[in-house]
Amino acid sequence: MPLVNVVHGDKLPTAPLNLRVPAWRVPGWAMFAWWLGRGLAKLVGFLVRNWRITAPVAAVGYLPHEFGGLGTAAVATVTAAGLVGWWRAHPATFWRFAGFPMLGAWRRVRVYRRGWLAATSTTGLAVTVGGERYIPRLVKVRSHDHGDDVTVRLIAGQHPDDWAKVAARLAYTFKARAARVVAHPKRLDRVVLQFRRVDWLLRVVAPFPVPVVANLAALPVAKRETGGVWHLRLTGTHVLIAGATDSGKGSVLWSIVSALAGSVRAGLVQLWAFDPKGGMELAAGAPLFARFAYEDADAMAGDLEDAVKVLRRRAAGLRGRARQHTATVGDPTIVILVDEIAALTAYVGDKKTRDRIKDALSLLLSQGRAVGIHVVGAVQDPRKDVLPFRDLFPTRIALRLTEPEQVDLILGDGARDRGATCDLIPVALPGVGFVRLDGTPEPHRVRFCFHTDRHLDDLAAAYTPEAGA
Repeated sequence: MPLVNVVHGDKLPTAPLNLRVPAWRVPGWAMFAWWLGRGLAKLVGFLVRNWRITAPVAAVGYLPHEFGGLGTAAVATVTAAGLVGWWRAHPATFWRFAGFPMLGAWRRVRVYRRGWLAATSTTGLAVTVGGERYIPRLVKVRSHDHGDDVTVRLIAGQHPDDWAKVAARLAYTFKARAARVVAHPKRLDRVVLQFRRVDWLLRVVAPFPVPVVANLAALPVAKRETGGVWHLRLTGTHVLIAGATDSGKGSVLWSIVSALAGSVRAGLVQLWAFDPKGGMELAAGAPLFARFAYEDADAMAGDLEDAVKVLRRRAAGLRGRARQHTATVGDPTIVILVDEIAALTAYVGDKKTRDRIKDALSLLLSQGRAVGIHVVGAVQDPRKDVLPFRDLFPTRIALRLTEPEQVDLILGDGARDRGATCDLIPVALPGVGFVRLDGTPEPHRVRFCFHTDRHLDDLAAAYTPEAGA
C-alpha cells in the first residue's frame, strides 16, 4: 500500500522547485562584431535598394579621384546632354525608365521613409506586442505624373481595410490631395497606397471622338484621375447612375450616347429613351432614338413591355443555339436609357401602371443582358423603397451624393472606406464620380465628358440612323 504523508488531514508542505537558467557569457568583442556586421548588412541593403540615388553619388565621388576635375566636368556634361536629348526626343520613355524611377527612389528616402514611423504609429498601423514593436515595411515607391504608388508589406493580423480607414490621415501626413488603398495584384500580404498629388479631373473633360463602330466592351466615356481614358463595359451588364441634383448625371448619359452614336447610325444599336421629366434632358438627342417617351406613363409602360416581347422572342431564338445575342442590322442591340428611373418605379400615380413598369423592368434587368438588351438608369435617391431592384445593376456609377451612407448603398459595403467619398465631391465639379464594377472591391475616380448644346446638336445631325436601319 502506498504511503501518504498526512498531518491532521492536510498534505505535507512541498518545497518550491528551483530552476536555474544557465547564463552564457558573451565576450565584448563578439557583441561588437555582431552589431558591426548587422549594421553593415543594413547599409549594404540600403545602398542596393536605392541604387538609383547611391550609384550617381558614388560616381560623383569616384570620378574626380580618377579623372580629375576637368574629366569629371566632361563626363557630367556628356551625361547631362544625353539625358536632355533623350527627354526632348522621346519624353514618354525618358520619364518611364529614368525620370519617374529616380523620382520614386528620391521620394522613398526623402518623404516616406522619414515620416514612416510617426505616420504608422499615430494611425495605429504600427503595433507593440510583448515589448516588441512591429512596423509595416515600406517596400517600394513608384512615382507618376499624378502621384505615388507606395507598396507596403502588412504585419500579421492586418487587413487592407485597416489601411483604407486611415487613408485620409495618411494623405494629410504625406501632403497629398487624396489617398486610396488597393490590394496588391500579386501578393496577398501587401497593399498599395495610391497618393494623388495632382488632380487631373479639375478641368472640364471635352467629348471624345465618336468611334466609327462602338465596342460595347470598352466605350470611351470618362477620364481617369491618372489622366487616361476610362472605358465602360456595357456588354453583359446594366448600368446604374446615382447622383444628387446637378451632379452630372446628364454627362454620363450623353457620354454613353456619344460612344454608341457610330453604331446607332449603322443600325447595330438602337436607343430607347425614357425621360419622365418631360423630355428636358434627352430631347436634344431625339433624332438618335428609335423610341422616345417623356410624358405619358402608360405609353412608357407599353414601350417597356414591347422590350420584354423582344427579350422573349430573342430568348426563344437563341435557345439551344447560343447563349449570347450577336447584334445585326436586322436585330440590333437595344440600350434603354432612363433619365430618372425612380419617377417610373415610385412616383407614378396610377398603381396599375406603376406595377406594369416594375414588372417589365424587373424582367429586362434579370434576363436582358444575354439577349442584347441593356438598361442604363439614372436616379437621385438610391434607397430600396424607391428602386427595389437596385441589386440587378452590376455596374454602378456614383456621382456627388448628399449623405455618406448613400455611397455604400450604390457602390457596396465598405466603398466609402476604400476612398469613394462621393459626399465630399464639390458642387463645382459636375461629372466627377466613382465607378465600381461587379466583382472588384476598389472604386475608381473618373470625370465624364461634358456635352454642350452645340455638341448635342452636331451629334444628332451627324449620327441620325440611316434610312432602313
